[in-house]
Amino acid sequence: MDVDITKCSELDTILIKVASRCNINCKYCYVYNMGDDNWSRMAKFISKETVDSICLSLKKLVLYQEKVFSIVLHGGEPFLLGPLRLEYLLRQLRNAIPSDYPISIQTNGVLISDELLDICSSYHVSVAVSIDGPQKTHDKFRVNHKGAGTFNEVLKGIEKLKKHPDSLFLNAGLLAVIDPLSNPGEVYDFFKEIKASSVDFLYKDGNHTNLPINKSSIDSTEYGEWMTKLLEVYMDDENPLPIRVLDDMLKVLLGGIVSKEGMGITDFGIIIIDTDGTIMKNDTLKSSFNGADKFEQQSNIKEDKLIDFLNSPEFEQYREMQRPANSKCLKCPVLNICGGGMILHRWRQDNDFDNPSVYCADQLYLINNMLSKLSQFNLQYE
Repeated sequence: MDVDITKCSELDTILIKVASRCNINCKYCYVYNMGDDNWSRMAKFISKETVDSICLSLKKLVLYQEKVFSIVLHGGEPFLLGPLRLEYLLRQLRNAIPSDYPISIQTNGVLISDELLDICSSYHVSVAVSIDGPQKTHDKFRVNHKGAGTFNEVLKGIEKLKKHPDSLFLNAGLLAVIDPLSNPGEVYDFFKEIKASSVDFLYKDGNHTNLPINKSSIDSTEYGEWMTKLLEVYMDDENPLPIRVLDDMLKVLLGGIVSKEGMGITDFGIIIIDTDGTIMKNDTLKSSFNGADKFEQQSNIKEDKLIDFLNSPEFEQYREMQRPANSKCLKCPVLNICGGGMILHRWRQDNDFDNPSVYCADQLYLINNMLSKLSQFNLQYE
């Protein structure tokens, strides 16, 4: 299959690190537990000066590109900001960009309160919560700084989110990291039981040098098998729970376009702004090696040169990293579905990112099972 990989100079997502510390300590976290230590030198919270500089640049970006971009507030844990800092940040952001530009917060859910949700509602900011499944699955990895599970606290936060008067908008769904040793059916049933609006499943971070947790080898398919079992439960459900990763893959198989980075042949323009205003690459690259998310020529949003930076050769080189370059990927007949996977999953110590995804075997296993399922419905992939 011929694949047309096109260039795009626009931003899709600006992820703002508003807090560099976290109130819990997930064992698989790429920020704190995979070797990168940049967080320890960052300001604990984003300052008013940095917020104002970001908003000045965003005003100019709105005029510069026609395409609507999204803003994601991230951490650490963004709700560590507290109500006063959060209200200032959201007020300034909403004054800087049009009302139809989406702003969302990714939280671990522990600190969700009615007061914080009221502030988010006032500025039309949605909230997505990370929870990995039922208690025995979630508490295996998502623990506090004393090693105790956080499930009960997160579930309380989710219930507050669901009961808020503006929950129909505020509730942006759940994010779950896969444990291939868990039972996919039990995980799916749990999310149905708590009436999740949607769930997005992620593979654990890892690469060819440091394999993801519970992946035994490059050629093993633990994650692909888990996802295939999830697919079977999902497709057998007459009223299925929206699962973006499965929805997107099936959409591509049927000729559609994906909405998720690291899947399909689509460029996603993503930058990170750290708490001190430094412009960074996708922060998941931290899991590759210490400093992998840094640009060689450091830029800071306080210098008000965001648009110049987006037009720089270094930014274009960063964008090109998303595009699959390894010969195995380029010859693959289903490249347009997985897109070569996430950049961080391609890294190997001796040759950097010139590799297929560490999840290549898993993705092929899942895709082949998807094709088999679609054939049962007389739907063909072209």
